[in-house]
Amino acid sequence: MKKRFTFAYSGNLELKTGGYGYDREVIKGLRDLGWHIDLLALGDGFPSPSAETLEEAEKRLSALEDDALVMIDGLAFGVMNEWAKRDAQRLRIIALVHHPLALETGLNEEQQDLLRNSERAALAATRHVVVTSPMTAGELAKNFDVPPHKITVAVPGTMKPPVQRQQQNDIPQILSVGSLTKRKGYDILIAALEKVSDLPWRAMIIGNPTLDPPVTDALAEQIRMGKLSDRVILAGESDNLAPAYAQADIFALASRYEGYGMVFAEALSHGLPIVACKAGAVPDVVPEDSGFLVPVDDVDAIAGALRTLLSDPRERKRRATAAARAGALLPAWADTSEIISNALKEFA
Repeated sequence: MKKRFTFAYSGNLELKTGGYGYDREVIKGLRDLGWHIDLLALGDGFPSPSAETLEEAEKRLSALEDDALVMIDGLAFGVMNEWAKRDAQRLRIIALVHHPLALETGLNEEQQDLLRNSERAALAATRHVVVTSPMTAGELAKNFDVPPHKITVAVPGTMKPPVQRQQQNDIPQILSVGSLTKRKGYDILIAALEKVSDLPWRAMIIGNPTLDPPVTDALAEQIRMGKLSDRVILAGESDNLAPAYAQADIFALASRYEGYGMVFAEALSHGLPIVACKAGAVPDVVPEDSGFLVPVDDVDAIAGALRTLLSDPRERKRRATAAARAGALLPAWADTSEIISNALKEFA
């Protein structure tokens, strides 16, 4: 068996996002398992590329030799349905779906329908589909006509911290990690923080501020208007999140949807109690005893959960212990890579 395939992706593979982080770790893990991987960049702007970018991406994929094994990241593949109809059948395509494109926050009904139909048609041309959560597997089977036997679930791995924190900060430190986009719900989190401003705390938000500049600007203004500038830090990206997790007491993120939610798994592995929303796959990642899961966009519920953790150190410690227990059971990246490797072997 020749352990070789092409990994096709859009945008910048080095961006500090959960999806690209998953791609990087899996590529590394598969190479460790003996796979030779040819990287194929498809261009920027997906899932809304220019006509020129889409045409060039199609040309690059069409240039692959017949019967080539290629894994295509769903951020691009989901809108390449016309190419898939014309040319994909001569290739052995594995789609990697982090979450369906139609479920991105901020789309109107027409945009959702367009993306759903496009991705459904593209996925029909694949030999197999790899997804990052059981929730996404169910979504593809139910609403995208992908047969369950055609889907492999490979949940993200989690890096285990060398030691667990034992000491709580005198002033509780709240950590939030994720790109500054509408889907991450930072507007809800900041509004909730304003409601608990009578309590002592400090908060740090770590994430890419360049993906949606209007959202970043609006968040900065919201912090200023809420008189939280001395307590909430928009820290930008970080190449090493471990110190931030190690120094935090609470992890909070009000995502409106997550295909998995790697940052929640990382928070669990560091033994942090979590405040989050019942959104997408988050309830599959965060056990009930490890924090509080509240309805999406419910500022009062987020504020209430934060108030409980901030004002009751014993409750915070109890939830932290449960989080560490759950985090210890999470798979490593080597496990994720092994699952994908076994799926690839079926088609190599």
